[in-house]
Amino acid sequence: MPDEPARTFDLLIRGGSVFDGNGGEARMADIGVHDDRIAEIGELSGANAGAVIDAAGMAVAPGFVNVLSHSYITMLHDGRSLGELKQGVTTQVFGEGYSMGPIRQETQRWLQKWEPDLTYEVNWLGLREYLEAAEKNGVAQNVASYIGATTLRMFVAEEADRPLTSGEMETVRSLIRDEMSAGAIGIGSSLIYPPAFFASTEELIDMCRAAAPSGGRYISHMRSESEGLLDIGLDELTRIAREAGVPAEAYHLKAAGKDAWHLMEPAIACIEDARARGLAITADMYTYTAGATGLSNCIPPWYHDGGQAALIQRLQDPLLRTQIRETIEGGASASWENLYLRGGTPENILVLQVRNPELRWCQGKTLGQIAAQRGTHPIETIFDLVTEDRSRITTAYFMMSEENVKLGLKQPWVSLGSDSPSTAAEGEFLKRSTHPRAYGNFARFLGKYVREEQVVPLGEAVRKMAALPADNLGLKDRGRLEPGRFADIVVFDAETVSDRATYDDPHQYAVGVRDVVVNGRLALRDGEFAGNYPGRALRASSA
Repeated sequence: MPDEPARTFDLLIRGGSVFDGNGGEARMADIGVHDDRIAEIGELSGANAGAVIDAAGMAVAPGFVNVLSHSYITMLHDGRSLGELKQGVTTQVFGEGYSMGPIRQETQRWLQKWEPDLTYEVNWLGLREYLEAAEKNGVAQNVASYIGATTLRMFVAEEADRPLTSGEMETVRSLIRDEMSAGAIGIGSSLIYPPAFFASTEELIDMCRAAAPSGGRYISHMRSESEGLLDIGLDELTRIAREAGVPAEAYHLKAAGKDAWHLMEPAIACIEDARARGLAITADMYTYTAGATGLSNCIPPWYHDGGQAALIQRLQDPLLRTQIRETIEGGASASWENLYLRGGTPENILVLQVRNPELRWCQGKTLGQIAAQRGTHPIETIFDLVTEDRSRITTAYFMMSEENVKLGLKQPWVSLGSDSPSTAAEGEFLKRSTHPRAYGNFARFLGKYVREEQVVPLGEAVRKMAALPADNLGLKDRGRLEPGRFADIVVFDAETVSDRATYDDPHQYAVGVRDVVVNGRLALRDGEFAGNYPGRALRASSA
C-alpha cells in the first residue's frame, strides 16, 4: 500500500513537556495547530508545518488568564501588552468595578482625557463595542470583561451618595441584560471605593439577579479586607452568591494590615465552608505583599460624594480638612477601609504615578519621604498632593504578610490576577512608575513560589493560571491543551522563568517565557514580539 501523506499543520510545537492544564504531570508530546485550534497532540515526528517551534527542554502549557487586568486603555495605546505577553498571558479580563461600558457621552469625553500621555480613541458607548474596538485596533491577547457595578451606578446616578430609585434600577437591569446577551461575564464590584461604596448589598443582589439568567457571575473587591474581612467582606460576597444564584469570586484575596493578618486562615475556612454548602466561591491573588490603589482612597469615602472635584473643594475648606484628618487619625473602623493605617507607617505608602509633571519627583518615593521634604504632616501631604495633582494618585500600600501570600496561593480555588495595566519598558510608559506586578505577577508565581518555594507543583500551578480561571469565567474551549480547543499556548523554561521588576526599578520584563501562541498565531517568538495581533474579544458562555 502507498505511504500515507505526511500530516500538515499550520504550526507545530515539537518535543516539549506538555502540561494540559488539568493539574497533573507533564508528558512528552508534539502539538499540531490548524487555523486557530489545536488539531492533534501526540507523536507527530512525521508531520510538516508552516512554522515549527522546537520545545525540547521546555514546558508547554495553555496560555495564562489574567483574571484582574486594568489594561483597557493601555492596550489601545500599545496592543502588544509586552509586560503581560512576556509572562505567557494570553487573555486579560477587565471589570473591577469599572468597565468600558455602558457609558454616556460625557463619560466618553472624560475617558478620552483619562490617560493624557497615551494615544487612543474612545469611540464606543457599550462594553461590547469597546471589546470589538480593541480587537479591531489590534491586540496581542484576548480580552473579556465583567460589567462594572460602579459603571452601572454612575450611568444613572453619577457619583452621588444615595440609593438608586426604582426607575434607575430598572434602567440598570436593562443595561445588564443587553451586555450579558452580548457576552459579558457578569457583574464586577470594588466596594471600598466611592461611588461603589454607596451601593447597598441589595442593589448588588439585584444587579446579579439580572445577570444570572445569561450565566452571569459576580466578582468583587470586597467591602472589607481588614478587620471586617469575615463578617463584612466574605459575608456579603457569599450572601450575594446565595440570594442571586450566581458563582462569586473575591478579587485579590488578602488580610490587609498587620492587625488583620490572623484573619487569613479563618477567611480561607469561610470560603471552604461556603463551597461545602454548594456555593461556587473562588478567589484570585497577586504574588506580592503590597497592593496598589489611589492615594486619595486614604480619605473616607463619604467625602468623595459628588466626585473628585467635590472632594478637592472639601479639601480646600479648613474646617472640613481638619474633620477629615481627625477621621483618618481616629483609627480602624468597620464603616470604611482606613488605608492610611493599613500600611502601619507613611514609609509603607509608596507613590507610583502622578499626572502633574511638577510632581513627578514624588514618583518612587514614600509618603514619609515626600512629607519630610515638604515639611508637612503625612496626612496633610496626602491632601495637598491630591489637590495639586487633581487625580487619585496611584500608590502602593505594603499591607500583607509573606506567609499569607503563600497560604493563599496554595488553595486549589485561587487563580491569579495582576490588578494592573499592562505596560512596556519603553516610550510613554517610562514617564511613570508602576507596581512590579505589571511585569512580574505570573512569572513570580512560577519562579519564586513554584520552583523555589514549592508552594504547589508545576502542573497544579498551570491549572491555577489557565483551566481554573477559564472555567470560572465561562471562556469556552480555553484554558487546556486538548484537540479542538483554541490554540492559546505558552512555551517557557521552568528552570529560569522569573520576575525581574522591583519597586525601585519596575520597568523590567520577566524572563524565561520564550514563545506565546494566541488563537493559533505567534504573538511572541524567541522572547520577542512576533509582529502579530491575534487577540480576540471573548464572550462568556452560559454553559
